[in-house]
Amino acid sequence: MRFDIKDCTLITRMGGVDPAISARELRERLAICPNECLFHHLCETVVRPTFDDPEFPNDFAAWSARSLRDRVLAEKLGVVNPYHYDSLEQVREVMIEILDDRLHDMPFIPTVPQGEEFTFMQAVTVVFDTGVGLENVNDFVQMLPRMSNGSIYYHFIEARRRTVAHIDDFSAWLVELPEETASLREALHHVDFYYLSIAEVRERLVAAVEKAVISRVLS
Repeated sequence: MRFDIKDCTLITRMGGVDPAISARELRERLAICPNECLFHHLCETVVRPTFDDPEFPNDFAAWSARSLRDRVLAEKLGVVNPYHYDSLEQVREVMIEILDDRLHDMPFIPTVPQGEEFTFMQAVTVVFDTGVGLENVNDFVQMLPRMSNGSIYYHFIEARRRTVAHIDDFSAWLVELPEETASLREALHHVDFYYLSIAEVRERLVAAVEKAVISRVLS
């Protein structure tokens, strides 16, 4: 079964929600913004070239730290891993609860200067063929280190939202191969990617796959 490697890029647009200038407004906008906005600001930062905050993995946490100057709120929002929940609605509820708790503790609600508002965005993922395909495990091992950031994101991260089983495309393909791939799939499963850059995700994947292949050969 051939695996066709895809690549992707994002086309962003306004999210249809007014900008937020305070934690209170962020809470109000989070309650009504489309799921596409949540996904963009929580999950698509990793593939967006304009996001360069290594400390916080999502836009809500980064904005809280940089513009609101609220480290407590930023750290609480920053530890929310959307992939640990069954739906974005559950993530929304968790983040609103965090904001409610923080707002309750604030003696006053500061606002950000003009130009530093939080602007809600969403994105369309444009997918295209690379013309490269995988036929077997050896092809996968050889090509994985050379896959682009867009390919790693699309097949290993974005697939978890796109597919019914909520697993990455590589694992779904490996299970269909005639050869034994359980150890490889287990290795992929244990790569915790959310707090990593795409480059770091690729490195972890390559290391995990190579270790699994070596173990399979020696066993």
